[in-house]
Amino acid sequence: MKYEADKVSDIQIAYIGGGSRGWAWTFMTDLAMESRISGTIRLYDIDRGAAEANAIIGNRQKQREEVSGKWDYVVKDTLQEALSGADFVVISILPKTFNEMEADVHMPERLGIYQSVGDTAGPGGMMRALRTLPMFMEFGEAIKKYCPEAWVINYTNPMTLCVKTLYQVFPQIKAFGCCHEVFGTQKVLASIASQELGCDSIDRRDVHVNVLGINHFTWFDYASYKGIDLFPVYRKYIDVHYEEGYEEKDNHWMNSTFACAHRVKMDLFKRYGLIAAAGDRHLAEFMPGDEYLKDPETVAGWKFGLTTVAWRKEDLQKRLERSRRLVSGEEELKLEPTGEEGILLIKALCGLERVVSNVNIPNAGHQIANLPENAVVETNAVFERDAIRPVLAGSVPEQVRQLIIPHLENHDRIMQVVLGDNRDVDLVVEAFQNDPLVKGRATKEQVQALVRDMMSATLG
Repeated sequence: MKYEADKVSDIQIAYIGGGSRGWAWTFMTDLAMESRISGTIRLYDIDRGAAEANAIIGNRQKQREEVSGKWDYVVKDTLQEALSGADFVVISILPKTFNEMEADVHMPERLGIYQSVGDTAGPGGMMRALRTLPMFMEFGEAIKKYCPEAWVINYTNPMTLCVKTLYQVFPQIKAFGCCHEVFGTQKVLASIASQELGCDSIDRRDVHVNVLGINHFTWFDYASYKGIDLFPVYRKYIDVHYEEGYEEKDNHWMNSTFACAHRVKMDLFKRYGLIAAAGDRHLAEFMPGDEYLKDPETVAGWKFGLTTVAWRKEDLQKRLERSRRLVSGEEELKLEPTGEEGILLIKALCGLERVVSNVNIPNAGHQIANLPENAVVETNAVFERDAIRPVLAGSVPEQVRQLIIPHLENHDRIMQVVLGDNRDVDLVVEAFQNDPLVKGRATKEQVQALVRDMMSATLG
């Protein structure tokens, strides 16, 4: 990297999964709008054609007059070529295909076990981990060998286990997990506060929060706007709107597979006194299966949706067609802020900013006092020049801790399977039986059969 007056150039970013037809375009958009950093994006993907398409799309941005961030996009054939001497590594991959994810999400339905996402917790999250973590072991070893000083930003799910694996392989790695779910909850709080306080639109960044939990099961025990405690404001809103929930403008939950009415959040607040800080689809998967995900009718009653893999496959075809249009020049990326903070964090680590944001890293600093030291947790942290300093978030209430612990126990079980022969069916069965979505909803024999079938369908 080269430092100039308030600028950093010649930044080398290795992008593992650089053929992405979603997140990569978000990354390109944010880079194109940032004038203070520039350099080269090295795209590496097992689908070289997809990486080549993104190189064309990325390089086209330099020709646009309104683009202030100038980046070169190049395709690399090997991890070594992509990683050697990199300053940053971005990891955003889909482990195998949506065919495997179809088994992750839908095969448990034969036992009446429904999943709204299936990539983090529950049977689907664990199966996805068994496919993903061996790749992350390879990534960790390669980073250790070719760019040990690089900052590694992971966007891949299951987030917690992916980050945990990188540190297992390379304890000195400078890796962290980035997730935007907290931002969405800040936006909801900002909108509710604006309505309840009778003030103008509030920027979510002005809603200051204390974050604690694990990825996709995060919580706020503090939320403030310009000195105003937002907990009473949120409580008052829930007392009035609990049944209908909160609907985001032009994003009704019935019309969008990712939207929700935030009723699960409201219910969790009434039960535990903390603001749950993730999308309802994710939060529901961490809770007992007879609550929010008992059956499709129950899900609809809580006003969120089950994201089917059939929908994901259909959406992929649309994104493939969009990729074709972007490559041909028929369509251009819209240069609008995406709401992600990845580029802001890169700027901070380059020394251009000082930022407080949520991050997934090991609990080695005891940032959450009553969770295990070896757990990967999500809290706020200070990002500045070549440093991430986690904020001491305190302790989670005991009732919430009891909700988190089964998932941490399963993280350890799945890690043990991956570090072993990756075919320890008994340990995977044990993890399934410990998972709140499964626990008490099937016999051991049924779970054993489900595990064998899912492993056969998704691990090859």
